Amino acid sequence: QVQLVESGGGLVQPGGSLRLSCAASGSIFSHMGWYRQAPGKQRELVADINIGGTINYAGSVKGRFTVSRDSAKNTITLQMNSLKPEDTAVYYCYGSVTNIAYWGQGTQVTVSS
Repeated sequence: QVQLVESGGGLVQPGGSLRLSCAASGSIFSHMGWYRQAPGKQRELVADINIGGTINYAGSVKGRFTVSRDSAKNTITLQMNSLKPEDTAVYYCYGSVTNIAYWGQGTQVTVSS
């Protein structure tokens, strides 16, 4: 059974930092990463990292967010710095293999003073 479990969301002031983690089990994924969905908006890619280590960031987070992957532990993290109110969203961890995507339950990130 494939599972992805996120942790690390919460409330932070603008300019602050948060670190999200995702522990995966049940499969080795060719791609892992993070999407987010703000209220009233579509889910959007935040960062993707493939099994070879190639990383793709959304333009809105480039230079502020860092994604990393530990293939041995099957985990992925998202370090978020210089957070802005527009980063407020539910963040979802995902893993994909053979064109099938699996999702975590989501973790809320709220950036507000």
